[in-house]
Formats: sequence, C-alpha cells, structure tokens
Amino acid sequence: MINYMIKAIVFDWGGVLIDDPVGGLIEYCANSLGINLHVLKDIFSQYQSEFERGLISENELWKVICSDLKIKEPTSNSLWKDAVRAVFKDKKEIFQIVQNLKKSGYKIGFLSNTEIPTMEYFYDKKYERYFDVAVFSCAEKTVKPEEKIYLIALKKLQVKPQEAIFIDDKPEYIEVAKKVGSNGIVFKTSDQLKKELALFSIDID
Repeated sequence: MINYMIKAIVFDWGGVLIDDPVGGLIEYCANSLGINLHVLKDIFSQYQSEFERGLISENELWKVICSDLKIKEPTSNSLWKDAVRAVFKDKKEIFQIVQNLKKSGYKIGFLSNTEIPTMEYFYDKKYERYFDVAVFSCAEKTVKPEEKIYLIALKKLQVKPQEAIFIDDKPEYIEVAKKVGSNGIVFKTSDQLKKELALFSIDID
C-alpha cells in the first residue's frame, strides 16, 4: 500500500485514451498522397521529432517530404488533421475512469507527444472539459521521454512529484516519470489500470 496522498493523475493520449494511432495516421496520409506506406513511414520518421516539438509546421512538413519524394503536396488544408479525424477513436471505458476520478476530487492531467494539428483537434472536440491541465509537446517544445515535459505537467497541476501518477502505454516513458520522483502505471487494459490504481488506494467505481 502506498503511504502518501495522491492528488493528480496524468493520462497519455495515444495508447491510453485511444489506441495507438501512429500506424493509422501514416497509412491515411500515404493513401491520400498515393504513395507506399513504408516509404512515407521511413521519411516521416526523419521529421517526426521536429513535428511533435512544434519546430516544423504541417505545411513545412509536407513541403519537404513531397519534395524529397517528388510528388505533389496535399490539397487539404490539413491532411494530418483529416487523418486524426479518421483514425482517433476514444476508449469510452478510459474516459469513464477519467470522469470518475475527477468527480472523486483528483486533479486530472493530460500529457502527450502531439503535433500542432492534433492539438487543434483536441480543442476542436472540446476534450479540455475532461482535464484540469493539458500539456502538449508541440506547445512546450519538449517531448517525452525528456524530463522537462513531466516537470512542466507537475508545475501546471501544482502538485509535488510524489503526489502524481503518470499513466502511459510506453514503459520507457513511465521510467522517466519515476526518475523525476513521480509514480507511474504502464497501461495495458482498463481492468489492469483499475487494479493498479487500487494499490494507491484509488477506487474507480
């Protein structure tokens, strides 16, 4: 049993609140551009970090990718946001956990390696109503697993590291949460999440 008081619980987006969307996003964009999925995946990986850090705009991204591949740039105002709309599917059972935790008085955080168009989609869909604090890599110019982005989330939540739990599907991201003094749960299923939260004396139902 954990002895100290948990005040905040921070959720990852892709892989926790929704299924991991990366493959679907690349596939959607590859189909729209009429190119091979693996070709786009390889070249996108060269610019992914800059895109997630908000250091390169979507227009700049497609300009350089399409130039490299010698293909026409997308005609959509935001091909990436089109892909997000098509691929992102909320896990209702996880959002219910979020709502139950919030009703129980916990501060609820959101922390994601997210591109500018995806962040815009978050606000388009009014997801901010579920969270007390939302931290996006593209807005902060830092990404998981860099310690800085975890510290930003903690500061915005106004809690000490040991008073927060970070929930993420990537074990290496949870290791960094623990490195900065916080608690972490590697997400697998909703039932597993409930069981692990119970170890912190947190009852979901």
